[in-house]
Amino acid sequence: MLNIETVKKHPGVKACIKKSEQYLNSLGFTDHGSRHLGVVSDRARSLAKKIGLNERGQELATIAGYCHDMGNFLHRKGHCYTGAMLFGQFFWNSTEKKEEILEVMQAIANHDESDYEIINKIGAVLILADKSDVHRSRVRNKDLKSIQEDIHDRVNYSVVDSSFSLNDKKKEIVLKLKIDTKITGAMEYFEIFNDRMIACRRAAKYLGYGFVLVINNFKLD
Repeated sequence: MLNIETVKKHPGVKACIKKSEQYLNSLGFTDHGSRHLGVVSDRARSLAKKIGLNERGQELATIAGYCHDMGNFLHRKGHCYTGAMLFGQFFWNSTEKKEEILEVMQAIANHDESDYEIINKIGAVLILADKSDVHRSRVRNKDLKSIQEDIHDRVNYSVVDSSFSLNDKKKEIVLKLKIDTKITGAMEYFEIFNDRMIACRRAAKYLGYGFVLVINNFKLD
């Protein structure tokens, strides 16, 4: 049965992640490598468990989280489709449960906020786990002058604390951020991440929850 440990050891997955990380680093992108994949896969498992998915669903969400960005080695545009097809190619013959492979493929193919459809719970979980990973630790460039000149780096670098939680009593999924307003303001955050937050709201709604964003203790829902 396919599991996260088998996926992590697969030579194709390892090669795609390595090449994707090299490619995005050369473009000056924020981290999409081992740190980001670890955060997203762990967050996906945790969220899947909290919303009541069974152990198999939790495992598939974890796998989707780990593999979602491995198509970036070719190009940013369309990376979700490349990654989905590669996942299918790598693991189609690893299990008789083809529906599991297809579910993960669907989740990977529909995680990009610019073009997506939420068609299963694993996909909704992946969107929330991925888009909520906003933090200065994602910024690879450590030169403060250069950070100020790049709005993506600046906004991520401004987030000094980030927490992601589920309030089952209120049926809310909450992303709480602490932003250093000396680096950037809340409006710049929305300028960059508005589409991602809309995707989170849609994903949360699909799961039967509201999505709440809290920036410096100011609640937006």
